[in-house]
Amino acid sequence: MSVTIIRNAQVINEGTIKPVDILIRDERIEKIDSNISVKQLHREIDGESHYCFPGLIDDQVHFREPGMTHKANIYTEAKAAVAGGTTSFMEMPNTIPPATTHELLEQKYEIASRHSLANYSFFLGTSNSNIEEVKKTDPKKICGIKIFMGSSTGDLAVDNPESLENIFKFSPVLIATHCEVDQRIKENTIPLRMQYGDAIPMKFHPVIRDEKACYDSSKLAIELARKHNSRLHILHISTANEIALFSNDLPLAQKKITAEACVHHLWFDSRDYATLGSLIKCNPAIKGPEHKPKLMQALKEGFIDVIATDHAPHTLEEKMTRAADGNINYFKAPSGLPLVQHSLNMLLEFWQNRQLTLYDIAQKAAHNPAICFGLKDRGFIREGYYADLALVNPQEEWTVHPDNIYYKCGWSPLEGHRFRGRVTHTFVNGHIVYQNGLFNENFFGKRLEFHR
Repeated sequence: MSVTIIRNAQVINEGTIKPVDILIRDERIEKIDSNISVKQLHREIDGESHYCFPGLIDDQVHFREPGMTHKANIYTEAKAAVAGGTTSFMEMPNTIPPATTHELLEQKYEIASRHSLANYSFFLGTSNSNIEEVKKTDPKKICGIKIFMGSSTGDLAVDNPESLENIFKFSPVLIATHCEVDQRIKENTIPLRMQYGDAIPMKFHPVIRDEKACYDSSKLAIELARKHNSRLHILHISTANEIALFSNDLPLAQKKITAEACVHHLWFDSRDYATLGSLIKCNPAIKGPEHKPKLMQALKEGFIDVIATDHAPHTLEEKMTRAADGNINYFKAPSGLPLVQHSLNMLLEFWQNRQLTLYDIAQKAAHNPAICFGLKDRGFIREGYYADLALVNPQEEWTVHPDNIYYKCGWSPLEGHRFRGRVTHTFVNGHIVYQNGLFNENFFGKRLEFHR
């Protein structure tokens, strides 16, 4: 039996901030109060001048295992996650082979049980031909199914209208969608390819993957969800245009249709292609600066419910693939950027800039993902809940540098950026798995459970 007391941290939870002690016994929070005392041997953590957040829950990451482990794997990316205060993740199915069967999905769970320092769940992928696998899904065992309604990897693009209809009709679990209209993207590409060949400048990425491609696809997904009374969660909303498709007139637990925003769509905008180019190429594209404040406001007002990363690492060599003329090859430079280690710091900078409150961070990155997906005993700092916690020193300053990046790909689009505020301790299931740059690999995360 292990007993730990965190002393005098400013605990941020459910709309309050107050200095209290947290007593952790084994995996769970036993008591939250002032001046807790226990007789048995215990460890004490000095939380004075620190913020204590519920561990972040990232509902959209790509850890690349199996099949693409040259750029990432569950071990390395979960390690990066806990270094940044993320204690649970939900991982996507576009691996090799794509996780479109429950047998393949269970293989990923088995890998995570042996290698992940964070808690984990995995989405079942959908295709034009795996509706029987979708029907077999147990809502209490996995986070959801994933539909790529647009360009994707391998067999994962669902472009058959009948298949799409059946998924919405028969899915017994939350449907998470990547919404872009593939035909629109192809049409937008043609004139630019005629002009530039393979070396289309990256500044045109949001022109190719434009607002209409996103809006029309999100609208279709919502129409299908309403038709079949499906539980729909639309990922990485990137345009102000889409906000009107969602509502904030019900408590989150009662919503059937929910939305997620990603930190990079709030942080970067199209002006950043001039300096970062393919390093911030992602799908949906990072768009014009006019979208950022509207997305932020929609997040604060509850039209967008959850914030995540869409962490999607590639090697630097892949990102910098050249065309024949020596410029970056637009088509071969892959989309996606690594973010899971730095998301809490990015959110804290929004707080420092008075764009978000500390309550907003806890709500949108921990409480709401737990509510949205029906997570059991996680996402809040409550007695009886798992002790998934992140301690942050808000005054410590540090600069993102290759030496302190834990992603296997070894780079970040934030390199050189100086943050104020640093995660000092991360608890997963009551165990300190990260402390001031050191990792404790004696304890692995748990498979997430759902109470649907």
